[in-house]
Amino acid sequence: MLIAVILALAVGTYAFRLAGVVLRDRLDLPERLRTLLPVSAAVLLAALAATAALTEAGRFAGVARPAGVLVGAVLAWRRAPFVVVVLAAAGTAAVLRLLGVE
Repeated sequence: MLIAVILALAVGTYAFRLAGVVLRDRLDLPERLRTLLPVSAAVLLAALAATAALTEAGRFAGVARPAGVLVGAVLAWRRAPFVVVVLAAAGTAAVLRLLGVE
């Protein structure tokens, strides 16, 4: 049963990607939509990141996690090395939790 599900997902993924290549020249999208599609991908990614940073089990995650994400985002914006960004974000959340800040 598990193999059938994996195969179905693989075939569906392949068909979905193939449809984009095959239908690219057949669909005539308006210029406004062509400019909005790349932006929509970035907005979707930002929404997923915000949901993961701010919620846990369907409720607010507390202050420690968003504070860590904020520290990481600022360091990434300032072009700090990736290891520094991850360690600073995790360290900020850990110290806040150690101090009793949820």
